[in-house]
Amino acid sequence: MNKMILLRLFLVVVVFGMIFAGTVSAGEVQKNEGWDAHESHTRMHFKDNEMEFSLALILGATMNSGCEIGEAFFTAGRITEGDAVSWQKEWIEMAKRVEARGDRSLARGHNVSAQGQYMRASYYYRAALISMLPTDRHFKETALKSRSLLKKAGQLLDPPLEYFEILFEKSVLPGYFRRAYGDSRKHKTLIMIGGGETFAEDLVFYIARQAYERGYNFLTVDLPGQGLLPLEGKFFRADVEVPMKAVVDYALTRTEVNPNRLSMFGISGGGGFVPRSAQFDNRIKAIVMNSAVVDAHTLFASMPVATMTEDKMKQWSSFKTNTIRVIAWRWGVAMDNIPGLVDANSGFDFDPARIKCPALSLVGEGEYADVNIQAQQKIFLDGVPHDKKALVVTPANEGASNHCLTENRSVMSQTVFDFLDEALENKLIKVHKKAN
Repeated sequence: MNKMILLRLFLVVVVFGMIFAGTVSAGEVQKNEGWDAHESHTRMHFKDNEMEFSLALILGATMNSGCEIGEAFFTAGRITEGDAVSWQKEWIEMAKRVEARGDRSLARGHNVSAQGQYMRASYYYRAALISMLPTDRHFKETALKSRSLLKKAGQLLDPPLEYFEILFEKSVLPGYFRRAYGDSRKHKTLIMIGGGETFAEDLVFYIARQAYERGYNFLTVDLPGQGLLPLEGKFFRADVEVPMKAVVDYALTRTEVNPNRLSMFGISGGGGFVPRSAQFDNRIKAIVMNSAVVDAHTLFASMPVATMTEDKMKQWSSFKTNTIRVIAWRWGVAMDNIPGLVDANSGFDFDPARIKCPALSLVGEGEYADVNIQAQQKIFLDGVPHDKKALVVTPANEGASNHCLTENRSVMSQTVFDFLDEALENKLIKVHKKAN
């Protein structure tokens, strides 16, 4: 048997071992058959589960200047439940109003005010894309509008949030960098990587401020499959370590980056991309995953997409249908062949035994209730040989339960950076001892 067949058999053994050990019941396995990664465990406004999850994602960006509570709930209140076009229309209209407010401030020299408006307008345009198909004539222009406004806002920050492009295979990987403390000294650095639905802009609004406040350089980038790259035929690829090497290469060209204190954090699919990159690249000194995706093929096979038909999708809202079609597109799968996502994720895996740096997986309590997620975390925790490894399950009673911890960035960032601070300080001490 090859290695991945053995891994998948091990996942089955782990799941049934949990049943016999009493960790989960057979009923829970049945309940979790066809689990939904976008299950919303903190109810806020919508009955449509996919819309509710997306709203939590947007509201979570409030602490990173991507959202204003009043604007978000006004917009949500005007959206027709489950309707993709209504969602797009209302977020774009709000984005235009906020952008216009920013233009007025900038014209009168009020740069701080303009910067704040442009940040939120950028994210509202991005929010509209959640339910917009790539075949929509407004898709690319809306994404570029979001990018242009974030670039505009970034230049009004001190130090600025810089837009950059990494040359890669006859294309470019677009991203953002903000240096720590506003000086050119070498600092610890966080490279933030998204998952199957993200744009680089998302990661700025996800955690950039928390990184800066803790003295980290912040860097994020679109990998093939993310952002607008699928429009160029750049889809997700199992050998993600190849484009990630280009990202690390770029990071280490920057004089602000301390090569001995370089960390990575990946969310959703990034929980597989980051550790896979670390197993091939020892320049990565610590990693965090939310959560560990040891074998994406197994996870996708446990989702509703595995048996999805057009007739079943007709029972979904247009919002949910569009979001899943976009995910298929990002993997290079025809948007009317949703089950094709399972085979498309073959080879998207990592070997925990080859992770030689400190590693943390964190997962919200609501998501962790799923037996498939538990199995992946157990394989990660049992397999990583480094003595500084951990699994943290964040609590539902603090509103930290969703996939990617969308609804509580404070608990998320506390967990991430407390771990990285300790891991990178230890790394620095070891470097000094060797030098002496």
